[in-house]
Amino acid sequence: MKVLIAVDGSASSLDAVALAGRLVDPAVDEVAFYFSPLELERKLPGSPKAMVEGAIAAVLDEAKRHLPDSFTRPVQAMHSSKPAAVGILEAAGTWHADMLVVGARGMGTVDRLLLGSVSRAVLHGAHLPVVVARGSAPAGRDLRVLACHHPKSAATVSRTLGMLHWPASTRGHVIGVAESMLAGPLPAWLEKRVRDPDTAAIAKAWEQEHAAEVRDLAGQLDAFKRTLPEAFHAAQPIVVEGNPADKIIATATAGEDDLIVVGRAPTDAFSRWLLGSTSEAVIVHSRASVLIVPVEKTG
Repeated sequence: MKVLIAVDGSASSLDAVALAGRLVDPAVDEVAFYFSPLELERKLPGSPKAMVEGAIAAVLDEAKRHLPDSFTRPVQAMHSSKPAAVGILEAAGTWHADMLVVGARGMGTVDRLLLGSVSRAVLHGAHLPVVVARGSAPAGRDLRVLACHHPKSAATVSRTLGMLHWPASTRGHVIGVAESMLAGPLPAWLEKRVRDPDTAAIAKAWEQEHAAEVRDLAGQLDAFKRTLPEAFHAAQPIVVEGNPADKIIATATAGEDDLIVVGRAPTDAFSRWLLGSTSEAVIVHSRASVLIVPVEKTG
């Protein structure tokens, strides 16, 4: 597997390197760093070329220090004079990368809205999996990963996770969210009126629909789990009800997960605006790192 990591010397980009280092196989995988000198040149206006080149070398050298000691393969360095997002995407295509890794800075209102212009542009422009890193699992602690199930993305997510290297201590689990109109326990207003013959049938249908959906989802999750790497086999699948993004984020927060894996199914612009996107909401509001796996549109 070939992993391209965007670095700029910031703490967030070094976290991205450290996280990526835990997901690659040092024996066979390839890593490349992409650095955009534009921001550096703005911060060092009029500086001699040698000084700028020295600063770039220092950034790349520091990034290499954040890879695990076991990773001894040569790391390729890439850069261009183009805007960062454009350069990252072009480098990924030229190098035939299998995955992109970028850092996300901060969790303030503006950062949540924009995710940083570079990270957001890469997310929307890439046709390959993208990791948006927000920190890395503490050294010496197991890596905790939450894989999200959706019928449209399950196969692609499974294939992507199968490409990655999972440390033996990884604690992986899967989650599915029941979100149909009738999902959830019987509403209080309907429960109060079940004695009314006109609503008794509705209440019964509601309960049956809810039970059937949860049962079906549990079966899908069990089958999904078996398609994932061994690190995900031990934990019991998590079935929850409600808004998918809210439940995914709450579950990841409670479990202190380091990485959320979620598929991004293609939608038209109007649907994305009207209904929002689970992957978009997770990437914006989660405090964990997120791996977005794009699903190609078919038909």
